[in-house]
Amino acid sequence: MTLEGQINRYLESIPEPKQTDMRRLHGAILEMNPGCKLWFLDGKDETGKVVSNPNIGYGTLIKKYAGGKIKEFYQAGISANSTGLSVYIMGIDDKKYLQERYARTIGKASITGYCIKFKALKDIDLAILKAAIKDCMEQTRA
Repeated sequence: MTLEGQINRYLESIPEPKQTDMRRLHGAILEMNPGCKLWFLDGKDETGKVVSNPNIGYGTLIKKYAGGKIKEFYQAGISANSTGLSVYIMGIDDKKYLQERYARTIGKASITGYCIKFKALKDIDLAILKAAIKDCMEQTRA
């Protein structure tokens, strides 16, 4: 199955109203980053064990580890979870950046060092979320 097919199957598997919110987020991120690399992680490890929720990733982040190992991953990702939606913003070294810059204005969301979690799009300011994604993707562009 193609990558787009996997993403569409994942989106179709999400119950409403989360599915509509995920589709809106997916479209918004693609609109902000036309032609970016797409990723789909099904949430399973190499043995087939479920270790996370499936997620869709956008862009390319090159992470260099202390031992010299280099890993390619996505810059931003989205996922549906049991309580709502998560937006992952990877590669920001300052783990307080998202919280300090966006927590006061985004609405009803919890923000960690790399994740913005909320129940539904109606609970947050989508323009602020898009600004956070754009800001961080620009900071980590490969």
